[in-house]
Formats: sequence, C-alpha cells, structure tokens
Amino acid sequence: MQQAYTASSSIINLNNGGVSPSPIIVQEAMKRYHDLSNEAPSYYMWRQLDMGREPLRKRLAEVAGVDPEEIALHRNATESLETIIFGLKLKAGDEIILSKYDYPNMINAWKQREERDGIKLVWADPELPSTDDTYLAQTYIDLMNGRTKLVHITHIINWNGQILPVRTIADAAQAKGIEVLVDGAHSFAHFQYKIPDLNCHYFGTSLHKWLSASIGTGMMYVRKDKIASLYPLFGSEPASKNDIRKYEALGTRPFFIEQATQKAIDFFEMIGAERKEKRLFYLKEYWTEQVRDIPELNMLSPINPEHSCAIATISFNDRKHDELESFLMDQARIHTVGINWHRIQGVRVTPNVYTSTKNLDRLVEAIHSFAKK
Repeated sequence: MQQAYTASSSIINLNNGGVSPSPIIVQEAMKRYHDLSNEAPSYYMWRQLDMGREPLRKRLAEVAGVDPEEIALHRNATESLETIIFGLKLKAGDEIILSKYDYPNMINAWKQREERDGIKLVWADPELPSTDDTYLAQTYIDLMNGRTKLVHITHIINWNGQILPVRTIADAAQAKGIEVLVDGAHSFAHFQYKIPDLNCHYFGTSLHKWLSASIGTGMMYVRKDKIASLYPLFGSEPASKNDIRKYEALGTRPFFIEQATQKAIDFFEMIGAERKEKRLFYLKEYWTEQVRDIPELNMLSPINPEHSCAIATISFNDRKHDELESFLMDQARIHTVGINWHRIQGVRVTPNVYTSTKNLDRLVEAIHSFAKK
C-alpha cells in the first residue's frame, strides 16, 4: 500500500487531514489528462474530457448512495458549502444553528450573511471530546425553535476528529421542519456511511482529503426537492432551474484534475470502505495506546471507533502546542499540524492508509522524548 503512493522518504507525513496525497494512479491520470488538454485545450478539454463528467457524477453518487441528479462537481468543500450557505433563501430574523467548532470558512460565510441579511446565528458549544451522543445532540436540539431555518453540522470536527451524532440531530430538526446542512469535508471516504444515513438536505465535501483524489476536487449534494429553490453561487440561467448542473457554471476549469477522480474511486473501491475504516482506526489506536499514559499528556480526541477514526489531537500540560509540533519536525522529521481553535490547543496527528506502523513507532518515540525533555 505504501508503494502505491509517492510518500516522501525525508519526512513522515502525519497531516493527511489537511489534504491527502493521491496514489500514483491518480497522479499519472491527472498528468496524462493535463498533457492531452494542452495539445488543443478547447477541443480536448471541452469536447473530450468534459464527456467524462456524467460518468464521474454517477460513480460519485454510487459511493455516496444518492441519485446522480443530486451531485454537483466542485473544487473543494468550501466551494460546495458556501454555494449552499449563500444560495439559501433567508430573511432578517431567521435563525441558523452552528457550532463554535465549525470550519472558519463556513463560520465566516455565515457571518457575512448575518451582516448582509440580518439573520441570527445561534451557537452550539459542546465540551469536547465526548462519547455521550445524547449530550452532543442535545447541545443542538435545545437551540431549535420556531425561528430556526437550518442546522449546520460538521460531521467530523477537523480540530480533533470528534464524530458528531448527525442523524440524531437531523431527525430532531426535520421533525420541526428545519433544514440540515452537513459539512462532510473530513468524513467522506474516511469511515463507512452513505449520505442518506445522515437525513440531511445539503452536504459538501472535499475529494482531495480522504478519497485521495487530485488536489482541487470537491463534491456537493443537494436533495432533489431543494435544487429549484437554492440559488447557484455563480450566475446560471435560470437560477431557479431544477437541475443540479446549474451549480457547475464555474467557467473554464481544470478538467484534467477533475477527471482523475475516476482513478481515486477505483483505488478506494479496491481497498474497500470497511477495510479502510478499520485500518485508519487501527493506526490511530496503535500510536495513541502507547502514549496516552504519559502523565503530562492530554488526549483531546475520543479514542473509541464510534466517535473517532484516524484523527487524534494531543497536548502537554504547561507546554505550548507549537513546541511539540516543532520538536516532532526538528527531531524526528515528522510533519503534523498545531491546533489553536476555541478550547482545543494541541497537535493533530492524522495517518493515512500508506502510513506504516514503523512510521508511528518513530512518532511514539518522539513523543516520549518530548515528555522527558
């Protein structure tokens, strides 16, 4: 599996949560399509590669468990989610429930709507990590009222890998006639589920994270009965058209990047969703089990499979998170990312399927060395 990637031999990449590398077959497809495009761009891009969009839409829909007519191809989760956020018909006084732990781009998009349209943002603020689904769901449900128009739920919190009970929250929202938007940037192709399992109206994700597609690929889901009323982010005629393709009016785009996603799906299906989820959790469990008893270390992520998968964030008492991040890189050539958001300050470690236990042995050794330093 490791040989299927071009993983660096000079550093150990344990920040796959930010953006995952693509396997070799995806890289080669992207380069091949890029070279082809440059032979005659308007011909090979618009008349040849563009013919692959509908087959790709169908394959992504199969992975997601939805109708192809509910899937739009985008460049990342931000584009998909902001298309939804800015496309919703909202008026002054309408309330949106979101979380202090949501991704900054999404929070800023909602704040812009608050400033421009006078909507009201209502903040869920659970204590994390938590393995109490009832508690986590209730922090959202308790905020719902007759003015609530939509609940924005981040499926897996990027700061620490916390999986939220989306379905429980969504069921409660839909019972009250409230729409549900799910940020699946870190969950899609990470662990097993289908979009209908979430009972949501809208969903956005990046494909260059856990599907390991080319950098700059994303996907948006809009339930069929919501397409006509959701405005596209970029001008499309007519805006009220009941066609998911109206959200793809992006102008000239890199089809060579988009079409390589077919190979990423091949690779994902070759591994198998169940096997991938088990491997990712195993890797997280492998290293955390060997460090969690260090007295000064704080585990800022759940460690059970129901509430976490590959991602784990740690911190040390009275030590700044950037000290640990720098130590891991300087002393062991291990690339991680420092987290400083809301009540989570630590270092996030995210392996992927190409990560070996030998890589994680070096991580464990480095963390113990830092603890003794």
